[in-house]
Amino acid sequence: MCNKIVDSAALRVAGLWGAWLLLMLFHVELGLMPLFHGVSVEIKSQVAASRLPRIFLAMLLYFLIPVIAMLLALHAVSEPAGWSNTIPWRQAQFLLSVLYSLTNLAHLVADIRIPDSRSDQVVLMLVLTLVGVFLNLETWLWWQG
Repeated sequence: MCNKIVDSAALRVAGLWGAWLLLMLFHVELGLMPLFHGVSVEIKSQVAASRLPRIFLAMLLYFLIPVIAMLLALHAVSEPAGWSNTIPWRQAQFLLSVLYSLTNLAHLVADIRIPDSRSDQVVLMLVLTLVGVFLNLETWLWWQG
């Protein structure tokens, strides 16, 4: 029997990062679902084909950073006295969550402003943004705790 004290704040943060990642992945999947019904998802792009690898790399990093944040929060759960549960790392989690919430908010506004946007994507982005707000709150409380 293990008598280790669990950091519940870190567990909530890890869970919210996990929820954020699942919603983000579903946002992408939902955007691709028309392909299964023979409908193109191609967009008119002003980006040169030579620049696409950089864009794909940026998106990969955009997904991987929250994965790392979630893993760090899980580490803090398993090692409450460890380095991942120190004030600078908790502050970094908060700042990162705010940055991601701002990008989600910008994406939500862009989705709303697109004349032919899909309502399912807008609703999903709204939920994603709300999860981000809860993540901001939990990371703030964890940092201050």
